[in-house]
Amino acid sequence: MTDAERFPVREVDRPGTAAPQPAPGFSPAALGLYYRRQFASALANNLAYRGAVAIWVVTSVIHPLVFIVVWRTVAGSGSTGGYTADQFVAYFLVMMVVDHLTFIWHMWEFEYRIRTGAFSPLLLRPVHPIHNDVCENVSYKLVGLVGIVPAAVLLAVVFDADLTGTTPATVLAFLPAVLLAMVLRFVVEWCVALSAFWLTKVSALNAVFFSLFTFLGGQFAPLSVLPGWMQAVAAWTPFPWTLAHPVEVLLGRRTGGELLVGYGAQLAWIVVALVVLRVLWSRATRRYSAVGA
Repeated sequence: MTDAERFPVREVDRPGTAAPQPAPGFSPAALGLYYRRQFASALANNLAYRGAVAIWVVTSVIHPLVFIVVWRTVAGSGSTGGYTADQFVAYFLVMMVVDHLTFIWHMWEFEYRIRTGAFSPLLLRPVHPIHNDVCENVSYKLVGLVGIVPAAVLLAVVFDADLTGTTPATVLAFLPAVLLAMVLRFVVEWCVALSAFWLTKVSALNAVFFSLFTFLGGQFAPLSVLPGWMQAVAAWTPFPWTLAHPVEVLLGRRTGGELLVGYGAQLAWIVVALVVLRVLWSRATRRYSAVGA
């Protein structure tokens, strides 16, 4: 047997060529083993840099704290958009937890990955790069929950959050809603991240997307505060189904038919996002070129 047969070398992509494909026969068991090892590695990394994680957790608390102060003032002793002052507190505290469980940062770093060539080694692995990002994302969220949950409980006590609508039934309904929201937001924002394959600078596009997401997703204010036509527009986007829907489910504001419609909308958008991701990924890797790593 020759050296070439014993030690095969994969050709690095050139512009206009197809990206390396997963090795034939890459079984679900092998993928599961990859997830276990990669997740353990990502978790160890986040624990090693727990100071940086703590800083991000603090910044995650500041935004909802500002919204709480503002909307409590707006509501006063009455209500706005069907929310009293104490109900606004509950809304934004649950929103803080849901946002932490669903958010991803990869759309902000894809430009760097591609420009510096850091994406090249990921393409040479026999597994899609998205799996690596899933492990990194989930491990960060688990470590961050150590700070997010106590902060939410403390603020709920300090500002007297009204959680009377939250029951064991709403908690059970919340679990699938937040899991679907996590998948939906991850896939949608990974699709947005792929724009870096075509654009040299994507920060402006990311800022526009984030602004729409914050406003139409219910992070800035409950959707019931918005005009009716704006609520209708938001309902036809994936944004409210990633944030507002699971929040309102936990608070007991979505039950029965509305709950089923919400689950259906999340599943439908996930399917659409996966199809778009598949198409974009196929075209993006064919035109990929980089200098560096």
